[in-house]
Amino acid sequence: MKALVAQALTGTDGLAYIDVADPESADSVIIDVGAAGVCFPDLLLLRGEYQLKLEPPFIPGMEVAGTVRSAPEGSGFAVGRRVSAMSMLGGYAEQVAVQPTSVVPTPDGIDDASATALLGNYYTMYFALRRRAALRAGETVLVLGSAGGIGVAAIQIAKALGARVVALVHRPDAQDFVASVGADVVLPLTDGWKQAVLDATGGRGVDVVVDPVGGDAFDDAVRAMAPEGRLLVIGFAAGQGIPTIKVNRLLLRNVSVVGVGWGEFVRHSPAAQAEVGAGLADLVAAGLRPPPPVTYRLADGAEGLQALADGKIRGKLVLVP
Repeated sequence: MKALVAQALTGTDGLAYIDVADPESADSVIIDVGAAGVCFPDLLLLRGEYQLKLEPPFIPGMEVAGTVRSAPEGSGFAVGRRVSAMSMLGGYAEQVAVQPTSVVPTPDGIDDASATALLGNYYTMYFALRRRAALRAGETVLVLGSAGGIGVAAIQIAKALGARVVALVHRPDAQDFVASVGADVVLPLTDGWKQAVLDATGGRGVDVVVDPVGGDAFDDAVRAMAPEGRLLVIGFAAGQGIPTIKVNRLLLRNVSVVGVGWGEFVRHSPAAQAEVGAGLADLVAAGLRPPPPVTYRLADGAEGLQALADGKIRGKLVLVP
């Protein structure tokens, strides 16, 4: 089969589209990949900067959707069934082997490309908003980095759960796109944005902050929270180092900083995959649809990942064999 293989930890330059052996595993579900999702940790893996350190060669790709080629007896998955899976590795290929606990049925009415969009980002944000933040209908959510995959998922899930959404955008040309996915208020990420957020909430501040960015925005985000606000730490895409905070600020303002590590959580609690999947399926049945992803051919995957690294992708990037 063909696969996009990391042959050196030199970023996208280290990727090669080559022939590799088909996956074989009697204990795994073998999936014919219809689409493979791309997420920010994939870029970190390719540079050797992710918490999971891998020596080349390896096949990246944590998110796949397609059809079952084979499955172990008792797995509950029949040959030909449409499924989605968090593969953790190996997704940038024509076939991938995945443990049955990481495989879920693809919701009806969703194609493979959109199904991959519902995996890492939407699972993360459902877990973050529903479980970690305990978001309640009527609360206000502030989303940083709102034009990216995590940002779009945060906006759509927050709206589906009954929240009001204020979105910050770094690129002015992304404002219309962010508004189109459901944000109630879209503000530019410029000096003074904290005051603009306070103005948009009548001076009260926001109940939940979704922060996949880190960097300088973190401190202002803490100050933009209402009493009993929760700041969700999703990642550090700004690349400015991991922010710190003086805990007396949390005490005096009665706010919380909450870590969101979906991948680590599901490694310790595999049943959470199906639980969150069922919750997302309910939202899909009620009408939630991710915006059409940006697609590249798997053979051109290095080009697509570089576009993501350069900030040129709005929403979700998907590779199609």
